[in-house]
Amino acid sequence: MQCCKSFLTDDTGAVTVDWVVLTAGVVVFAVFVMPPIQTAIVDMAIYIGDTVAEYHKFLEE
Repeated sequence: MQCCKSFLTDDTGAVTVDWVVLTAGVVVFAVFVMPPIQTAIVDMAIYIGDTVAEYHKFLEE
């Protein structure tokens, strides 16, 4: 019985479990959340590029 109690109170692997859960959360975030956001980011980058190109014409004059 002492062996089971010792096993249940031992927390030496807790940090490893925390890192595994954190890494799994980041992977899930990247797989499910990033594709819709990626489209918006690309659209915004194109808009910014077009705007900078438009104002670049005024700066050359």
